[in-house]
Amino acid sequence: MDRTDQYRLRIQNCVGTILEVHSAISRDLENQEFLAQFEGLEQAIETLDMTLVSEGDILMVEQATNALLQELRTLFETGQAKRICTRELN
Repeated sequence: MDRTDQYRLRIQNCVGTILEVHSAISRDLENQEFLAQFEGLEQAIETLDMTLVSEGDILMVEQATNALLQELRTLFETGQAKRICTRELN
């Protein structure tokens, strides 16, 4: 797997994670516009020229994803959102 494929995979993982979390939250909190924007982003990634992307760009996306997940963490800790995954992850 070359560098551009690795970058694309890392970005897809971030967006996919956000979509999964949003899906779990949106069962209780309706906001389809938010979901549609991330689904559009997921499609845009497919056409993104990864040769123009740097490791720093990928790290920023990963850090932003982690920051968002940290913000959403309180929803899950307080029970305001349902558990996303019912199986244990490694």
